[in-house]
Order: sequence, then C-alpha cells, then structure tokens
Amino acid sequence: MESLRPASLYNLGRREWLRQSSMVAGSFALYSSRAVVGPDDGISRNAESIHQEVLFKAAPKRVYDALTDAAQFQKVESFSAAMKSVDVSSHPAVISRDAGGPFSLFGDYIFGRQIELVPNQRIVQAWRVASWSPGIFSVARFELEEQGSATKLVFDHIGFPAGTAEHLAAGWRGNYWEPLERFLA
Repeated sequence: MESLRPASLYNLGRREWLRQSSMVAGSFALYSSRAVVGPDDGISRNAESIHQEVLFKAAPKRVYDALTDAAQFQKVESFSAAMKSVDVSSHPAVISRDAGGPFSLFGDYIFGRQIELVPNQRIVQAWRVASWSPGIFSVARFELEEQGSATKLVFDHIGFPAGTAEHLAAGWRGNYWEPLERFLA
C-alpha cells in the first residue's frame, strides 16, 4: 500500500481533501452514540463538516497576517460577537507563527495547535473549544486565494462533536469573518 505523504494532501481537490482529512480528524472527533456504523467497517456515515467561502477586500498577506499575528487578531476579536460574553483583556490572544506552535483566542475559550502554515496561502489548525470533552480536537483549514485585489478565503472545518455544526458555523461568521471584514476595512 502506497504511503500518503502529507505534501500529497495539498494537491487534492476540496472533496478528496475533506474525505481524507475526515479519516485523520476521526481520531480527534467525538462521535455521537447515534452514529451509524457498519458491522464490519467501523466507518461513521454521519460526520458533519462546515464549508464556507468569504471574499475580503484585502490582499492575501493582510488576511493571513490578521489570522496569524496575535496583536492583529486581538483587534479582530474586539469586533466579534464573543466580546459580549468573553473577557479577552485578562487573556489576550496568543498565536504562534510556527507549525506545531500553540494558539489561544477569545480569552482562552478557543485553543489548539498550528498544524501547517504556508504564508499568505494556507493555515491548518488542530482547533477546539474549551467546553468540549478533554482530548477532542477538530481540524480547521483556511485556504487563501488571490482574487484581483481581494482574497477569497475557502474554509473547511471537520472532526468536531456531532450536533455542533450550526453553532460553530454561526460562530465562524460572527467571530471571525464579520469582525475580520471590519478589521480589514
């Protein structure tokens, strides 16, 4: 059986990336007791995922920097819906700019590790919410595509606990995309 090297994942289409990443993220995910599992294959047939695409009126470098620089992301946080319920002043954003390094956002409510950082192109994170059961991590992938003077951010989130997709999707909009748009304006 041919080994799938990490670099080969970058050349896959979105659907194939989601399929293969779901296998990897499965080790991070908490599956519901309602999961439908075949008697012989052990495969979950009901995993949720989030796919969002957002256009920002800024160059990929500005978007990348806003997502990977703690001081800039702290300003993004100030525009977020989370500011109403999270004390970010006592726990400011921490974001490593090195693969394998930690990040902690929104007053330590969101945290994880940077898995892959390709400047101005891609960010992949092992991402979790503090209220999830211990040891549960999802995979968040931010792909940046230049669109003239703008940037199309293609976002995929997989491996999160079943039943949380709607809440997380709304959170990405209200705490990341809308505040990021205001910050970049």
